[in-house]
Amino acid sequence: MRTRGRHSDVPAPDSPWSEIVPGLWMGGHEFRSSSGRHEFAVVHDEFDLVLTLLRLPGHGPDPGVEHHVWPIPDGPLDGTQLAGVMRLAQAAGDALAEGRRVLVRCYHGYNRSGLVVAHALVRSGRAPDDVIRLIRTRRSPWALHNELFVEYLRAGLPTARLLEELTE
Repeated sequence: MRTRGRHSDVPAPDSPWSEIVPGLWMGGHEFRSSSGRHEFAVVHDEFDLVLTLLRLPGHGPDPGVEHHVWPIPDGPLDGTQLAGVMRLAQAAGDALAEGRRVLVRCYHGYNRSGLVVAHALVRSGRAPDDVIRLIRTRRSPWALHNELFVEYLRAGLPTARLLEELTE
């Protein structure tokens, strides 16, 4: 299975989600199982908080699990979309500080979820390039292959948001 759109040469991940730092996971809605078959990743009650950047029906989480949805494209983001990413990253960081298990997910768990997870870790004091390497090591070498998202992280999301709002 491959990702959609202009990155059709990117393989699906080998697992539905991966732990980046203790308690903070990133993942997607689809993955390649150990048999090589395409599988759906359905969240039940494995996590205390699920942050979804691409919502697909039937993928969970179970009722009673805190769930925030903020659909964004895997491409250029406007100021409002960047503000939503920043809010989700703050929610992830706050939940981690409370000892909660957090999943951030998108289609395959590479770019959109990577942007939120990376920003949450940058907010905690880590350097953007260190966070990008960590995510690629823990999730996949294909994580954060969207170079625009890497540029947003290196510039800082508040700066990227300000610049996007100036051009709108």
